[in-house]
Amino acid sequence: MTATVPPTPSDPPIPDPAGRVELPPGTTLTDSRFVNDDLLPVPLARRRWTTYNFTALWVGMAHNIPSWLLASGLVALGMDWKQAVFTIALANVIVLAPMLLTGHAGPKYGIPFPVLARASFGLRGANLPALIRAGVACAWFGIQTWIGGQGIFVLLGKLFGGWAEASEVGGQPWTLWVCFVLFWALELAIIHRGMETLRRFENWAAPFVIVGALVLLVWIANKAGGLGPLLDQPSKLGWGADFWPVFFPSLMGMIAFWSTLSLNIPDFTRFGAGQRAQVWGQTLGLPTTMTLFALLSVFVTSGSQAVYGAPVWDPVALAGKTDNVFGLLFALVTVLVATISVNIAANVVSPAYDLANLAPRLISFRTGALITGVVGVLIMPWKLTETPELYIFTWLGLVGGLLGTVAGILIADYWIVRRTALDLPGLYTPGGRYWYTSGWNLRAVAAFLVGGVLAVGGSHSAPGKGPFPEDGLIPFLEPLADYGWAVGLAASLVVYVALMAGHRRA
Repeated sequence: MTATVPPTPSDPPIPDPAGRVELPPGTTLTDSRFVNDDLLPVPLARRRWTTYNFTALWVGMAHNIPSWLLASGLVALGMDWKQAVFTIALANVIVLAPMLLTGHAGPKYGIPFPVLARASFGLRGANLPALIRAGVACAWFGIQTWIGGQGIFVLLGKLFGGWAEASEVGGQPWTLWVCFVLFWALELAIIHRGMETLRRFENWAAPFVIVGALVLLVWIANKAGGLGPLLDQPSKLGWGADFWPVFFPSLMGMIAFWSTLSLNIPDFTRFGAGQRAQVWGQTLGLPTTMTLFALLSVFVTSGSQAVYGAPVWDPVALAGKTDNVFGLLFALVTVLVATISVNIAANVVSPAYDLANLAPRLISFRTGALITGVVGVLIMPWKLTETPELYIFTWLGLVGGLLGTVAGILIADYWIVRRTALDLPGLYTPGGRYWYTSGWNLRAVAAFLVGGVLAVGGSHSAPGKGPFPEDGLIPFLEPLADYGWAVGLAASLVVYVALMAGHRRA
């Protein structure tokens, strides 16, 4: 089929005062191998997300149970609360940079992440980073859904009693599985209604979740008569030789927590009213919210130690200690809203677009969302969060290395090689500017392989603490494993720019 009726020289892409670009008049995109309604550029008239919309998106995504548990995981590894909060704050300032760089293409061209990846990887090659991102998102969707289902299970069990004593299926009470499935179905029902529904949901979910977290803080502080002794607990690592071997892999893990969004943020910024909206919205929403949420989790946990004699890091378990029915219902709704808010935005939108990019004629955005939901269950998410070592070092470390490698290529191509100038029709045109070698840019694949091997080749685990050999998969790369995200991003960026030198630009 004919992919595109290309514009004539007299019909250039249509810019507007904000620098945004639409397809030229009369352009027809018809090749169903690379085009469907969800992958086409968003028209200028529909790019109307404001600074508040992007800030609310991040507030809604950052306020969730796994974010709350990040500080607890670092404290469990030996840090004190100040070191944990510092690590989280620094990681989110760092990851904001690639977030803004890749997000730039969204408001300018109205394209999602897998279409942006076609400029660097090729029309077919873009499926490589898209499927990596989709696989990670499916796993995160499963993790968040499992945690949300656990929250419902704990709080409903407190309200009605007897849930925890139900007969077991697959090592868990059958009532827990019911909560998990119901929560899973609720998430997919919301995303089925589309991105505009998500925008409206995030707008009211963000302030609601903040209020819920503050209510938890006031409640525990009131019971404790002030915040407890946890804030005075010294670090088990100090700031010397014992601290840095834990700090750097932990920093990479914290960066990896949102490195997923640093790739597919164009899926959201493509609806932006302009660059100012996405830059200020993300800057106000991401690092500030994550840091304040980490502080909030530490303060609440401190109060729990004063009240119960031991720190209760899980906010669901802590809320479950109240006997007030209204308090339990409020906590239940807060857990539902917080988890749905992050899970749909962070872990369903991206793979839905990524899978649509794989087979546009067969997979729509909604079909991709359903596939994400099924795969998220099949990966058995309850296994990935069993220990802090497995969660932070193995899962987040491995994910961060691979996603950092893809981010390096996207940033290098869009900012250094092409200077933000893309041939918009060419992103959908087989045989065109981004066709390369049968749809694959082998230079990008080579850069990905080099960066990926350097980033994760040295992955290692302490004895009995993970799936990797103690001296690393590739022993001489073991020293690089603690810096996987940074190594992958820097290596792939440098290699890609070098390989693309002399190749004609868009």
